[in-house]
Amino acid sequence: MPLTMAKPGETVVIRKITGKDEVRQHLAELGFVVDSPVTVVSEISGNLILQVKDSRIALDKTMANRVMI
Repeated sequence: MPLTMAKPGETVVIRKITGKDEVRQHLAELGFVVDSPVTVVSEISGNLILQVKDSRIALDKTMANRVMI
């Protein structure tokens, strides 16, 4: 299921990242790699604030839908 389905406060593990090579590369540079844990900090109208490693990152709904958990 896509990352947008995770609830705030929930920690999930990335299973797959879809999209074009440039999109996958960009997400990997931000720390979104397969088998890494991600915590949903908050969600506002589908847009997510995520804790990835030691960073907080905001993803819009379309990017978050490309990250499968």
